Amino acid sequence: MTVAVIIVAAGRGTRAGEGLPKQWRDLAGRPVLAQTVEAFAGVGRILVVLHPDDMGLGMDLLGGSVVLVAGGATRSESVKNALEALEGSDVTRVLIHDGARPLVPASVTAAVLSALDTTPGAAPALPVTDALWRGENGLVAGTQDREGLYRAQTPQGFRFPDILAAHRAHPGGAADDVEVARHAGLSVAIVPGHEDNLKITYAPDFARAEAILRERKGLTMDVRLGNGYDVHAFCEGDHVWLCGVKVPHTKALLGHSDADVGMHALTDAIYGALAEGDIGRHFPPTDPQWKGAASWIFLEHAAKLAKSKGFRIGNADVTLICERPKVGPHAIAMAAELARIMDVEPSRVSVKATTSERLGFTGREEGIASIATVTLIGA
Repeated sequence: MTVAVIIVAAGRGTRAGEGLPKQWRDLAGRPVLAQTVEAFAGVGRILVVLHPDDMGLGMDLLGGSVVLVAGGATRSESVKNALEALEGSDVTRVLIHDGARPLVPASVTAAVLSALDTTPGAAPALPVTDALWRGENGLVAGTQDREGLYRAQTPQGFRFPDILAAHRAHPGGAADDVEVARHAGLSVAIVPGHEDNLKITYAPDFARAEAILRERKGLTMDVRLGNGYDVHAFCEGDHVWLCGVKVPHTKALLGHSDADVGMHALTDAIYGALAEGDIGRHFPPTDPQWKGAASWIFLEHAAKLAKSKGFRIGNADVTLICERPKVGPHAIAMAAELARIMDVEPSRVSVKATTSERLGFTGREEGIASIATVTLIGA
């Protein structure tokens, strides 16, 4: 028995909300489609059917690990294109699966393949357990007996020659491949489906799918806390850079870069939460290319590093310690600029100031200090 898996991912997924089609969106740090392909590792040859406009994305994501097939105008056409690509091969069994079902358990796949030993088609399904209503104009117009009703799932499996002939003979417009098979007179066995095998359709489905993935992997929420501290002395000048905002002042801040003390503290807080050292590790002060550099370069690097490691910024809190200049009139603009650089909502960033009650170097107006705290949450 030689098995081929056809993963259909040529749709646009508009019901999942704005943005990329759902199969390309992130799910627990990886695109949905990558999770789906992984679910069939070792089962057989994998063909992925994509919208013609997405072939480049498919090459970048999946490389040469699968065969990419250009989809058609309908789901039925897309499946037929993949089946035709298999003609002449040694494939005897084919599984046809929705690209937006990344959580199919291996036991479901095995049950479908096993059933093909005795029937030309097999598909997983779950009995309908909820009460069913008929509706009209927003009102309940009647009830529907749920006896014998099932919620269809995939993969739907078939003997290859049978389903290829069925698709060639079908007029098109079928809801799924079971409909195509039955139109051709093929018997299709029902095998037990699984509640985890959900089809991501609407935006809230992503959170549900991610929770299932995390539970399977035994993961708990990974929350990291980082602290940063920085200080810069005053020097001759007429302005200071604080949290990305140019603030007029009678002095400037002395530093290898632009000496943005607030942004430096926040950047170090992110690196600290990631156990990635400090700014000096990533941007050595001995390297002349960073002399006079804008500090947003450092903060952007830290934020992107956090994202690449599977974390999102829960919140960031920056405190500037100085007698002057007054920070209050600029605090909202500073928070907004930090949020923009880190690509987070402004409501997750706080900037505030305090004095040292005329004590120490900040009290003597010799410089400015800053402390920052950041929370990173594992995606």
